[in-house]
Amino acid sequence: MKLNLVIAESALELVPDEIRRSPAVVNDAKRRERDPSKILLDRSLHHASMVRLKEDYKRGRPDIVFMTLLSVTGTPLYEEGSVKVYVHTRGDVVLEIAERTRLPKSYFRFRNLVEKHLSERSNSELIRTQEMPLSELLRQVVRADPVIGLSTQGEPRALEELAGELVGKKDPCVVIGGFPHGHFSESTLGELDGLVRIHRGALDAHVVASRLVYEVERAARGKNQ
Repeated sequence: MKLNLVIAESALELVPDEIRRSPAVVNDAKRRERDPSKILLDRSLHHASMVRLKEDYKRGRPDIVFMTLLSVTGTPLYEEGSVKVYVHTRGDVVLEIAERTRLPKSYFRFRNLVEKHLSERSNSELIRTQEMPLSELLRQVVRADPVIGLSTQGEPRALEELAGELVGKKDPCVVIGGFPHGHFSESTLGELDGLVRIHRGALDAHVVASRLVYEVERAARGKNQ
């Protein structure tokens, strides 16, 4: 069994055209000696400019992906090669994380790495970058069965129960949101085989991911005993 984990609609993108000339973005780029078109949109730095963006409440949080990736790639199940991670952005760019890799533990190094990949559409031994909608990722690349989304809008289920079912599948896929507020888009919901709620309230993405991987690992070990 290999767990495919997709962080979908992630709030990870380069500064869009609409606000590249805004003072907050220009000052940030100048401070870093970078082109405004090649830096990540960041709510903590560009808040004043972001209010002009569509669905601004779901955008500009690259730290969510960073923390979630660290939570997953530091687990025994990932180190064993039993977890494959993909980051899908709201702009339909997919970052495929290499298996058993060590990502930078410094946010600033991670930011620089991702900016390079997004601006150049480049590949490295850590990350492979492709322009791809979520539908293509799930159905043609991952080809998982089933594809389960985790959301507060889903059917309430115990995570332990869900993990037990997942380990009985060959290549299950779980989709979690990589955005700070709101819910999956209708197009994302249309790609899911099921939608599950694992807690009565909203949880941070890195908490969801780490708990999921732990419960799958525990269920897998119990099955093999």
